[in-house]
Amino acid sequence: MNWYIQNGKESDVVLSTRVRLSRNLKGIPFKTRCTKEELKKVFDTLKEVTPLLGYNLKFIAMEDIDNLTKQTLVEKHIISPDFAKTKVPYTAIIINDEENICIMVNEEDHIKLQVFTSGLDVDNLLNLAIEIDEKLEKLVDYSYHEKYGYLTACPTNVGTGLKISALVHIPGLEMTGNLNKMLNIVNNLGMNVRGVYGEGSKAEGDIYQIANNQTLGITEKEIAKNLNLISQKIIEQERIARKYLAKNSLKLEDKIYRDYGILVNARRLSEEETIDLLSSVKLGTDLGIIKELTDKKVAELILYTKPANMQKRIGKELSVIEQEISRCEIIKQIVKED
Repeated sequence: MNWYIQNGKESDVVLSTRVRLSRNLKGIPFKTRCTKEELKKVFDTLKEVTPLLGYNLKFIAMEDIDNLTKQTLVEKHIISPDFAKTKVPYTAIIINDEENICIMVNEEDHIKLQVFTSGLDVDNLLNLAIEIDEKLEKLVDYSYHEKYGYLTACPTNVGTGLKISALVHIPGLEMTGNLNKMLNIVNNLGMNVRGVYGEGSKAEGDIYQIANNQTLGITEKEIAKNLNLISQKIIEQERIARKYLAKNSLKLEDKIYRDYGILVNARRLSEEETIDLLSSVKLGTDLGIIKELTDKKVAELILYTKPANMQKRIGKELSVIEQEISRCEIIKQIVKED
Protein backbone atom coordinates (compact mmCIF):
# COMPACT_ATOMS: atom_id res chain seq x y z
CA MET A 1 0.00 0.00 0.00
CA ASN A 2 1.15 3.52 -0.77
CA TRP A 3 1.75 5.78 2.21
CA TYR A 4 -1.31 8.00 1.54
CA ILE A 5 -3.78 5.14 2.16
CA GLN A 6 -2.01 3.88 5.26
CA ASN A 7 -2.39 5.08 8.82
CA GLY A 8 0.67 5.92 10.88
CA LYS A 9 1.46 7.19 14.36
CA GLU A 10 -1.05 9.70 15.79
CA SER A 11 -3.04 9.50 12.54
CA ASP A 12 -6.31 10.40 14.28
CA VAL A 13 -4.93 13.98 14.20
CA VAL A 14 -1.83 13.99 11.95
CA LEU A 15 -2.71 12.66 8.49
CA SER A 16 0.81 12.82 7.03
CA THR A 17 4.28 14.31 7.36
CA ARG A 18 6.58 15.63 4.63
CA VAL A 19 10.27 16.52 4.76
CA ARG A 20 11.56 18.68 1.90
CA LEU A 21 15.09 19.84 1.07
CA SER A 22 15.71 22.66 -1.42
CA ARG A 23 18.99 22.46 -3.36
CA ASN A 24 20.59 24.09 -6.40
CA LEU A 25 23.49 23.10 -8.62
CA LYS A 26 26.73 25.03 -8.29
CA GLY A 27 27.59 27.34 -11.20
CA ILE A 28 24.05 27.47 -12.62
CA PRO A 29 21.72 30.45 -11.90
CA PHE A 30 18.50 29.95 -9.96
CA LYS A 31 15.65 28.61 -12.11
CA THR A 32 14.00 32.03 -12.63
CA ARG A 33 17.21 33.32 -14.25
CA CYS A 34 18.13 30.16 -16.14
CA THR A 35 18.39 30.04 -19.93
CA LYS A 36 16.82 27.10 -21.74
CA GLU A 37 20.30 25.57 -22.11
CA GLU A 38 20.96 25.88 -18.36
CA LEU A 39 17.61 24.26 -17.52
CA LYS A 40 18.54 21.44 -19.87
CA LYS A 41 21.89 21.05 -18.12
CA VAL A 42 20.13 20.61 -14.74
CA PHE A 43 17.65 18.19 -16.34
CA ASP A 44 20.37 16.10 -18.05
CA THR A 45 22.61 16.04 -14.96
CA LEU A 46 19.85 14.71 -12.71
CA LYS A 47 18.64 12.24 -15.33
CA GLU A 48 22.18 10.85 -15.56
CA VAL A 49 22.60 10.37 -11.78
CA THR A 50 19.13 8.97 -11.02
CA PRO A 51 20.09 5.28 -11.54
CA LEU A 52 22.97 5.75 -9.07
CA LEU A 53 20.69 6.90 -6.23
CA GLY A 54 18.91 3.57 -5.69
CA TYR A 55 15.48 3.35 -3.98
CA ASN A 56 14.02 2.20 -7.36
CA LEU A 57 13.79 5.84 -8.39
CA LYS A 58 12.71 6.65 -11.94
CA PHE A 59 13.32 9.87 -13.86
CA ILE A 60 10.14 11.05 -15.66
CA ALA A 61 9.97 14.23 -17.75
CA MET A 62 6.89 16.32 -16.93
CA GLU A 63 6.06 16.61 -20.62
CA ASP A 64 5.60 12.81 -20.67
CA ILE A 65 2.96 12.92 -17.92
CA ASP A 66 -0.66 13.64 -18.92
CA ASN A 67 -2.53 16.43 -17.14
CA LEU A 68 -4.86 14.08 -15.25
CA THR A 69 -1.93 12.12 -13.79
CA LYS A 70 -0.22 15.39 -12.80
CA GLN A 71 -3.37 16.41 -10.96
CA THR A 72 -3.50 13.06 -9.11
CA LEU A 73 0.01 13.81 -7.81
CA VAL A 74 -1.14 17.27 -6.64
CA GLU A 75 -4.10 15.73 -4.80
CA LYS A 76 -1.72 13.29 -3.08
CA HIS A 77 0.46 16.32 -2.10
CA ILE A 78 3.41 14.82 -4.01
CA ILE A 79 3.94 17.77 -6.38
CA SER A 80 2.91 21.41 -6.05
CA PRO A 81 -0.08 22.82 -7.98
CA ASP A 82 2.16 25.37 -9.72
CA PHE A 83 4.60 22.66 -10.82
CA ALA A 84 1.73 20.62 -12.31
CA LYS A 85 0.74 23.62 -14.45
CA THR A 86 4.22 24.86 -15.38
CA LYS A 87 5.09 25.48 -19.02
CA VAL A 88 8.82 25.79 -18.20
CA PRO A 89 10.83 23.34 -20.34
CA TYR A 90 13.08 20.62 -18.90
CA THR A 91 11.07 19.88 -15.76
CA ALA A 92 10.85 16.36 -14.33
CA ILE A 93 10.15 14.24 -11.28
CA ILE A 94 12.34 11.51 -9.83
CA ILE A 95 9.95 9.13 -8.08
CA ASN A 96 9.66 5.57 -6.78
CA ASP A 97 6.70 3.17 -7.09
CA GLU A 98 5.67 3.70 -3.45
CA GLU A 99 5.59 7.46 -4.14
CA ASN A 100 7.07 8.17 -0.71
CA ILE A 101 10.11 9.76 -2.42
CA CYS A 102 9.69 12.45 -5.07
CA ILE A 103 12.33 14.90 -6.29
CA MET A 104 10.97 17.80 -8.35
CA VAL A 105 13.48 18.96 -10.98
CA ASN A 106 13.44 22.65 -11.98
CA GLU A 107 10.50 23.58 -9.80
CA GLU A 108 11.27 26.70 -7.67
CA ASP A 109 14.81 25.36 -7.18
CA HIS A 110 16.82 22.96 -9.35
CA ILE A 111 16.12 20.21 -6.79
CA LYS A 112 13.21 19.83 -4.36
CA LEU A 113 13.89 16.55 -2.56
CA GLN A 114 10.78 15.32 -0.75
CA VAL A 115 9.93 12.29 1.38
CA PHE A 116 6.50 11.45 2.81
CA THR A 117 4.87 9.22 5.38
CA SER A 118 1.44 8.72 6.91
CA GLY A 119 0.96 9.94 10.47
CA LEU A 120 3.64 11.72 12.49
CA ASP A 121 7.16 10.32 12.05
CA VAL A 122 9.47 13.31 11.69
CA ASP A 123 12.74 11.73 12.87
CA ASN A 124 12.71 8.66 10.61
CA LEU A 125 11.57 10.77 7.68
CA LEU A 126 14.34 13.33 8.23
CA ASN A 127 16.92 10.52 8.40
CA LEU A 128 15.69 9.18 5.04
CA ALA A 129 15.80 12.65 3.44
CA ILE A 130 19.36 13.26 4.71
CA GLU A 131 20.45 9.81 3.49
CA ILE A 132 19.19 10.53 -0.05
CA ASP A 133 20.59 14.07 0.05
CA GLU A 134 24.06 12.82 1.03
CA LYS A 135 24.02 10.31 -1.85
CA LEU A 136 23.00 13.04 -4.27
CA GLU A 137 25.62 15.47 -2.95
CA LYS A 138 28.34 12.94 -3.82
CA LEU A 139 27.09 12.89 -7.43
CA VAL A 140 26.48 16.61 -8.07
CA ASP A 141 27.94 19.89 -6.74
CA TYR A 142 25.49 21.91 -4.63
CA SER A 143 25.37 25.68 -4.42
CA TYR A 144 26.62 26.25 -0.88
CA HIS A 145 27.97 29.21 1.12
CA GLU A 146 30.22 28.73 4.15
CA LYS A 147 28.35 31.39 6.15
CA TYR A 148 24.76 31.07 4.89
CA GLY A 149 24.52 27.37 4.07
CA TYR A 150 22.57 26.02 1.06
CA LEU A 151 21.61 28.79 -1.35
CA THR A 152 18.03 28.78 -2.60
CA ALA A 153 15.80 30.81 -4.93
CA CYS A 154 13.50 31.80 -2.05
CA PRO A 155 15.31 33.63 0.80
CA THR A 156 13.17 31.88 3.44
CA ASN A 157 14.73 28.52 2.47
CA VAL A 158 18.39 29.63 2.69
CA GLY A 159 20.46 27.79 5.32
CA THR A 160 19.42 24.20 5.81
CA GLY A 161 16.93 24.41 2.91
CA LEU A 162 14.72 22.21 5.11
CA LYS A 163 10.95 22.47 5.38
CA ILE A 164 9.08 19.95 7.52
CA SER A 165 5.31 19.99 7.36
CA ALA A 166 2.45 18.03 8.89
CA LEU A 167 -1.16 17.82 7.67
CA VAL A 168 -3.38 17.98 10.73
CA HIS A 169 -7.10 17.21 11.06
CA ILE A 170 -8.48 19.36 13.91
CA PRO A 171 -12.30 19.40 13.83
CA GLY A 172 -12.52 19.27 17.64
CA LEU A 173 -10.75 22.62 17.98
CA GLU A 174 -13.06 24.09 15.33
CA MET A 175 -16.25 22.76 16.97
CA THR A 176 -15.24 23.99 20.45
CA GLY A 177 -14.29 27.46 19.17
CA ASN A 178 -10.59 27.04 20.05
CA LEU A 179 -9.18 26.81 16.52
CA ASN A 180 -8.01 30.42 16.07
CA LYS A 181 -6.44 30.45 19.53
CA MET A 182 -4.46 27.29 18.69
CA LEU A 183 -3.43 28.56 15.25
CA ASN A 184 -2.19 31.85 16.77
CA ILE A 185 -0.06 29.91 19.27
CA VAL A 186 1.46 27.89 16.39
CA ASN A 187 2.25 31.08 14.45
CA ASN A 188 3.87 32.65 17.53
CA LEU A 189 6.11 29.60 17.95
CA GLY A 190 7.79 30.14 14.57
CA MET A 191 5.58 27.90 12.46
CA ASN A 192 3.35 28.71 9.50
CA VAL A 193 -0.25 27.55 9.31
CA ARG A 194 -1.32 27.09 5.69
CA GLY A 195 -3.95 25.43 3.56
CA VAL A 196 -3.60 21.82 2.47
CA TYR A 197 -1.69 22.66 -0.73
CA GLY A 198 0.72 25.10 0.91
CA GLU A 199 1.16 28.87 0.62
CA GLY A 200 -1.97 30.69 -0.57
CA SER A 201 -4.26 27.63 -0.44
CA LYS A 202 -7.27 27.08 1.83
CA ALA A 203 -7.93 24.60 4.59
CA GLU A 204 -10.17 21.70 3.57
CA GLY A 205 -12.42 19.80 5.94
CA ASP A 206 -10.68 21.13 9.07
CA ILE A 207 -7.31 20.02 7.62
CA TYR A 208 -4.38 22.45 7.88
CA GLN A 209 -0.69 22.29 7.03
CA ILE A 210 1.78 23.20 9.79
CA ALA A 211 5.37 23.95 8.65
CA ASN A 212 8.53 25.62 9.95
CA ASN A 213 9.25 29.14 8.69
CA GLN A 214 12.91 29.34 9.76
CA THR A 215 15.73 27.57 7.94
CA LEU A 216 18.68 29.91 8.62
CA GLY A 217 20.64 29.87 11.89
CA ILE A 218 18.99 26.67 13.07
CA THR A 219 19.98 23.02 12.57
CA GLU A 220 17.96 20.26 10.93
CA LYS A 221 17.60 18.51 14.30
CA GLU A 222 16.26 21.70 15.93
CA ILE A 223 13.68 22.18 13.15
CA ALA A 224 12.57 18.55 13.59
CA LYS A 225 12.40 18.91 17.37
CA ASN A 226 10.30 22.10 17.12
CA LEU A 227 7.84 20.57 14.66
CA ASN A 228 7.52 17.46 16.83
CA LEU A 229 6.82 19.57 19.93
CA ILE A 230 4.20 21.72 18.20
CA SER A 231 2.55 18.70 16.57
CA GLN A 232 2.32 16.97 19.96
CA LYS A 233 0.75 20.13 21.42
CA ILE A 234 -1.84 20.22 18.63
CA ILE A 235 -2.56 16.49 19.11
CA GLU A 236 -3.00 17.01 22.87
CA GLN A 237 -5.34 20.01 22.47
CA GLU A 238 -7.39 18.35 19.71
CA ARG A 239 -7.88 15.21 21.82
CA ILE A 240 -8.95 17.34 24.81
CA ALA A 241 -11.48 19.10 22.55
CA ARG A 242 -12.81 15.75 21.29
CA LYS A 243 -13.12 14.48 24.86
CA TYR A 244 -15.12 17.59 25.78
CA LEU A 245 -17.42 17.11 22.75
CA ALA A 246 -17.93 13.45 23.64
CA LYS A 247 -19.47 14.49 27.00
CA ASN A 248 -22.52 15.59 25.03
CA SER A 249 -22.35 12.32 23.13
CA LEU A 250 -25.91 12.26 21.78
CA LYS A 251 -25.50 15.64 20.05
CA LEU A 252 -22.11 14.64 18.61
CA GLU A 253 -23.25 11.17 17.51
CA ASP A 254 -26.36 12.65 15.90
CA LYS A 255 -24.30 15.08 13.82
CA ILE A 256 -21.75 12.43 12.80
CA TYR A 257 -24.39 9.84 11.85
CA ARG A 258 -26.41 12.43 9.90
CA ASP A 259 -23.24 13.28 7.92
CA TYR A 260 -22.45 9.59 7.45
CA GLY A 261 -26.00 8.98 6.24
CA ILE A 262 -25.70 11.71 3.60
CA LEU A 263 -22.26 10.49 2.54
CA VAL A 264 -23.30 6.87 1.91
CA ASN A 265 -26.83 7.49 0.57
CA ALA A 266 -26.52 10.64 -1.57
CA ARG A 267 -26.89 10.30 -5.36
CA ARG A 268 -24.82 13.41 -6.18
CA LEU A 269 -22.06 15.08 -4.15
CA SER A 270 -19.79 18.01 -4.96
CA GLU A 271 -16.12 17.85 -3.98
CA GLU A 272 -16.59 20.60 -1.36
CA GLU A 273 -19.55 18.91 0.33
CA THR A 274 -17.75 15.55 0.34
CA ILE A 275 -14.68 17.08 2.03
CA ASP A 276 -16.86 18.47 4.86
CA LEU A 277 -18.79 15.20 5.28
CA LEU A 278 -15.58 13.15 5.33
CA SER A 279 -14.09 15.41 8.01
CA SER A 280 -17.06 14.59 10.25
CA VAL A 281 -16.99 10.88 9.32
CA LYS A 282 -13.24 10.62 10.02
CA LEU A 283 -13.83 12.16 13.44
CA GLY A 284 -16.61 9.64 14.07
CA THR A 285 -14.40 6.73 12.98
CA ASP A 286 -11.47 7.89 15.14
CA LEU A 287 -13.76 8.22 18.18
CA GLY A 288 -15.25 4.75 17.61
CA ILE A 289 -18.73 6.20 16.96
CA ILE A 290 -18.85 4.89 13.39
CA LYS A 291 -18.14 1.16 13.48
CA GLU A 292 -18.86 0.61 9.77
CA LEU A 293 -15.55 2.12 8.58
CA THR A 294 -11.85 1.45 9.14
CA ASP A 295 -8.99 3.98 9.07
CA LYS A 296 -7.90 2.56 5.71
CA LYS A 297 -11.35 3.01 4.19
CA VAL A 298 -11.49 6.62 5.39
CA ALA A 299 -8.07 7.29 3.78
CA GLU A 300 -9.33 5.74 0.52
CA LEU A 301 -12.52 7.81 0.64
CA ILE A 302 -10.51 11.01 1.13
CA LEU A 303 -8.26 10.18 -1.86
CA TYR A 304 -10.66 8.61 -4.36
CA THR A 305 -13.38 11.24 -4.04
CA LYS A 306 -10.96 13.92 -5.29
CA PRO A 307 -11.58 14.72 -8.99
CA ALA A 308 -8.37 13.49 -10.64
CA ASN A 309 -7.87 10.35 -8.55
CA MET A 310 -11.55 9.47 -8.99
CA GLN A 311 -11.31 9.81 -12.79
CA LYS A 312 -8.07 7.82 -12.81
CA ARG A 313 -9.74 5.04 -10.79
CA ILE A 314 -12.71 4.95 -13.18
CA GLY A 315 -10.42 5.14 -16.22
CA LYS A 316 -11.96 8.07 -18.09
CA GLU A 317 -12.45 11.82 -17.89
CA LEU A 318 -15.81 13.00 -16.55
CA SER A 319 -17.85 16.20 -16.63
CA VAL A 320 -18.55 17.92 -13.28
CA ILE A 321 -22.06 16.39 -13.09
CA GLU A 322 -20.69 12.93 -13.99
CA GLN A 323 -18.07 13.37 -11.24
CA GLU A 324 -20.77 14.19 -8.67
CA ILE A 325 -22.69 11.01 -9.58
CA SER A 326 -19.58 8.79 -9.80
CA ARG A 327 -18.31 10.12 -6.47
CA CYS A 328 -21.36 8.62 -4.74
CA GLU A 329 -20.89 5.30 -6.54
CA ILE A 330 -17.21 5.11 -5.46
CA ILE A 331 -18.15 5.93 -1.85
CA LYS A 332 -20.63 3.02 -1.82
CA GLN A 333 -18.00 0.70 -3.36
CA ILE A 334 -15.35 1.56 -0.76
CA VAL A 335 -17.79 1.35 2.19
CA LYS A 336 -19.00 -2.13 1.08
CA GLU A 337 -15.49 -3.56 0.42
CA ASP A 338 -14.34 -6.34 2.77
